[in-house]
Amino acid sequence: MEDVFDTKSLTMSVLVTPSMSNFSGVMHGGELLKMLDQVAYACATRYCGVGVVTLSVDSVIFKHPIPIGSMITFLASVNYTGRTSCEVGIKVISENIKDKYVTHCNSCYFTMVAVENGKTIPIPQLVPKTPAEKRRYERAIQRREARLAK
Repeated sequence: MEDVFDTKSLTMSVLVTPSMSNFSGVMHGGELLKMLDQVAYACATRYCGVGVVTLSVDSVIFKHPIPIGSMITFLASVNYTGRTSCEVGIKVISENIKDKYVTHCNSCYFTMVAVENGKTIPIPQLVPKTPAEKRRYERAIQRREARLAK
């Protein structure tokens, strides 16, 4: 089968519906967190070629509320790999599809661990090539070192 996707990244878009709202009439943060976990899973599994589980979530920053009726786009990428884990960075863009403007509303970093038959397994090592990939890789190392220093 021909490779048509970059296995290091994933883009997913979802329409925010009324069933996703909180009592303030905007997207419920828990709904967004659930979707973020699904995006991180899909991105990491695509890269690793095996199922993954969430180990940790770093720096979930809710910058702006997401109105119902918005189209949200998740831009995910594998930023760093360890022996059995990888960091997936996710940027969330909210699009007002009627008035045609976008807002960066959320960013976060998930650490996902490759698991098979209940045991962690090695994953392919990421080799950053582009300037953006190298920048994300270096920043992921800094985040990892800061986590380990705690």
